[in-house]
Amino acid sequence: EVQLVESGGGLVQPGGSLRLSCAASGFPFGIYGMSWVRQAPGKGPEWVSSISSRGGGTQYADSVKGRFTISRDNSKNTLYLQMNSLKPEDTAVYYCALGLGVATTTRRDSWGQGTQVTVSS
Repeated sequence: EVQLVESGGGLVQPGGSLRLSCAASGFPFGIYGMSWVRQAPGKGPEWVSSISSRGGGTQYADSVKGRFTISRDNSKNTLYLQMNSLKPEDTAVYYCALGLGVATTTRRDSWGQGTQVTVSS
């Protein structure tokens, strides 16, 4: 059974940083591309970033490019999202997702349970 467990969310002031983690189990993590998806209150899911199976390729939504960094440690079956220079509009529930690209926003069954990120002063 695929399990994705996110952690690291919280309340942070604008300009601050957070590092999200996603612990994966139940599937061969190291051969799958992975993504982060977020959903703000009252809005649809938004693709944030993707990383290839070995971490050599990364992609970012324009809204987070230059501020967020996706990475992974295949020896620990863990996906990360380093978020810097956070803005109030980054407030959302962040989900770890199995797969690559915008298509992950339509496959809720491939997401974890999510972690809340709130950016507010």
